[in-house]
Amino acid sequence: MPQRVAIVGVGQTTFRSISPDMSYKELMYEAAVKAYQDAGVNPRKDIDSFVSCAEDFLEGTSIFDEYVPDQLGAVLKPVHTICADGIFGVIAGYMQICTGAIEAVAVEAHSKASNLLTPNYCLAFAMDPIFNRPLRYNPYFIAGMEMNRYLWETGTTKEQCALVSVINKRNALNNPNAAYGAKVTVDEVMNSERMFYPLSRLDMSSPADGAIVIVLASEERARQLKGAPIWIKGVGWCSDAPSLETRDWGEAAYARLAGEMAYKMAGIDIPRKEIALAEVDDTFSYKELQHLEALKLCRKGEAGLLAEEGAMEKDGGMPVNLSGGSLGIGYLGEATGLARVAELVLQLRGEAGGRQVPDAKVGLAQCWRGIPATSGAVLILSKEG
Repeated sequence: MPQRVAIVGVGQTTFRSISPDMSYKELMYEAAVKAYQDAGVNPRKDIDSFVSCAEDFLEGTSIFDEYVPDQLGAVLKPVHTICADGIFGVIAGYMQICTGAIEAVAVEAHSKASNLLTPNYCLAFAMDPIFNRPLRYNPYFIAGMEMNRYLWETGTTKEQCALVSVINKRNALNNPNAAYGAKVTVDEVMNSERMFYPLSRLDMSSPADGAIVIVLASEERARQLKGAPIWIKGVGWCSDAPSLETRDWGEAAYARLAGEMAYKMAGIDIPRKEIALAEVDDTFSYKELQHLEALKLCRKGEAGLLAEEGAMEKDGGMPVNLSGGSLGIGYLGEATGLARVAELVLQLRGEAGGRQVPDAKVGLAQCWRGIPATSGAVLILSKEG
């Protein structure tokens, strides 16, 4: 049997649309200090391994883990980079601890999106170099095409997608770290600038800067620390078809398969009844609805109706993205999934303030790496061991 693993510390910066006064190293240091204080650990003595989630191409430097030891307290310690969303980094740390060779791991992810002058050119390099890249399309057209297919297959409406933006931006007003909290209406979302049909400007998350550090520990180490551990009950990950020509455009298959893997490990048979709250990827408004359906938190075509009925609100029976999600916090690149995890930890500890769900015991965090990828991961977290 694998060891039981808990999240024992969380640290995050305030997320901002631009942070000219701080380098990515300073953002990482701030988040790390908060995480280590939260866990009650000294990184030089108590952390055995470090994981940094970053994409060398976006950072502008190769072998990025060479640039993180100083600000994480990881000098002369094992450090490696996961070129994927932060939840993949948490899973990597979880598996390290399950080997029995490591007692504690720190996982870091950050975004310095404001440093990128031509982010869409970077995304274009992820497109197939033979069939897709020569077309010279903005990569975000993929999201518009997928949204159009999803709406057609499920009967979901553009208004229901717009409501996701309304709810998440409003939720973000209760999150002091969020960059894009706002009161907007469905009409304002619908009438915002048309970007990639049928996506409007307010259907799309905006980039933000910030950093998050999560500290994981084995059960034995977690019991020795001061805080309330939040237990990892299930993990799952999946990559769907990489090419535009062979993927399923109407369903998030990667989320469904990753969810099934995590549910099996956690012993969850009926997710809709056993998950108290969810933090799922909402890089685009329709993606939240698509992911909820793929994760079996509702049936296909139902997510939009649940949004209309208020079921996704804090008191609605199936709270979703009370943190504000990416639409409210901002899109954080590889740190996006860690923001979902950090919110779950606060909720399960009862430390989420005005957005707190009463008596929450089990939560789900899900990530999608973003355009043009079809990879995602799922974590099931529990207050109880």
